[in-house]
Amino acid sequence: MLYTSTRDKSIKVTAAQAIAQGISEEGGLFVPCELPQFSIDRISSMVSMSYIDRAKTVLREFLTDFSEEELSYCVEGAYAANKFSSPKIAPTVNIDGNKNILELWHGPTCAFKDMALQLLPYLMTVSAKKTADGKTIVILVATSGDTGKAALEGFKDVANTKILVFYPVDGVSPMQKLQMTTQEGENVAVCAINGNFDDAQSAVKSIFTNQEIKDQLAEKNMMFSSANSINWGRLVPQIVYYFSTYCDLIEMGKIKAGDQINVVVPTGNFGNILAGYYAKKMGLPIKTLVCASNSNNVLTDFLKTGTYDKNRAFYTTTSPSMDILISSNLERLLYHMSGEDDKLVSSLMSQLAEKGKYTVSDELISEIQKTFDAGFTAEDCVDETIKNHFDKYHYLCDTHTAVAVKVYDEYVKSTGDDIPTVIDSTASPYKFSASVLKAVLQGNTPNLDEFEMVDELNRVTGADVPKPLASLKDKNIRFSDVCNKEDMSQMVFKLLDL
Repeated sequence: MLYTSTRDKSIKVTAAQAIAQGISEEGGLFVPCELPQFSIDRISSMVSMSYIDRAKTVLREFLTDFSEEELSYCVEGAYAANKFSSPKIAPTVNIDGNKNILELWHGPTCAFKDMALQLLPYLMTVSAKKTADGKTIVILVATSGDTGKAALEGFKDVANTKILVFYPVDGVSPMQKLQMTTQEGENVAVCAINGNFDDAQSAVKSIFTNQEIKDQLAEKNMMFSSANSINWGRLVPQIVYYFSTYCDLIEMGKIKAGDQINVVVPTGNFGNILAGYYAKKMGLPIKTLVCASNSNNVLTDFLKTGTYDKNRAFYTTTSPSMDILISSNLERLLYHMSGEDDKLVSSLMSQLAEKGKYTVSDELISEIQKTFDAGFTAEDCVDETIKNHFDKYHYLCDTHTAVAVKVYDEYVKSTGDDIPTVIDSTASPYKFSASVLKAVLQGNTPNLDEFEMVDELNRVTGADVPKPLASLKDKNIRFSDVCNKEDMSQMVFKLLDL
């Protein structure tokens, strides 16, 4: 299988090249030239498989330049039993009737990013051996909270790599910040920026495509790559868990093979829901993909109107991983849905960079709306949703999952479409213990520090505290740098000791 760029479809590269490079030279994102097809019989054959074998079955189709031994090395290393707190890796939990929660947070950093970022370092290492001629790969990451820690943990002390993570100084939860600033590893560095996630992401993208910076790195036998979901190696593992949850629903007796399901995804950078779109196009019987936004509802507005406009108020919310106004992976969807019109995508992305907005044709948004629905949850509804869901089902949601739950409930109310549905749960509630405790106690939060809040949330709800979060209590802060977004390129060189 070959990959091309959303902004220049004359480009053709292998999976290893796409993964090692991260982003195309002209700034486009790599996408597969074609999608493998899975019949219902083939999907049925995956029901009895472990998560590891399901992953191999899906990934084998995309990583055709990886040997069977290389694929096994990557997948078995990523999803080893000692790394995940559930033997199912990503278990599906039935809440009530047709409502099912896909728990994607049982990995070492307690967020859904682990599903991809435990695998990416293995994919990157194998890809680099094939394509990068012994260069040290510098992983440059902008994070709204979860990607940073998951990438740091995944790439920690991986040979021939260095990883630099930038996060908005006031845009992550206290637990997310602690996870990053206490990170162990000789090849890692972390820096806060004065600005929001979009500032960090835009700066990272411009550094990636800055020829002068790339030349300076090349002199030191280094090259950039990405662990954000702009990297195909970050996105492709996410397709796996949609096939896996469908198999789980069959196993649980909630559906029969061939039955349609809906999928609801709390969405920021559009990668998680895009993986669901790829699964649907590959033959997984997904009827509708529901995009759930928080108060930063730029995606909801786009999917309803066809106009993408980031020129709006930016809200810092209790679901910070969704506090994003530039959703990078939407570019991939536009490429596929427009009939692979790379010139159109280039034009739209230029308009977004120059004017902060673009509008697609009525035909294109109509085509997108056949697959996607969307809704958003205002900040004042999040606490209420966490509280009501816990009281009704004794199931504790984090803030991001609560956004999706509320949007799903509203979707069913307005459409009557209540077929079996999977709601992505993207983080442990303990990553946002202050917000979740406040919700459960209806605002009567005691004056406690972060770890006392974890203990209190455990006492009040009985929900298990993940070991990786409990162990943070005694760790020392290693990283305290803060820079302006204009100074990120200089900070890159400082952190690399160049």
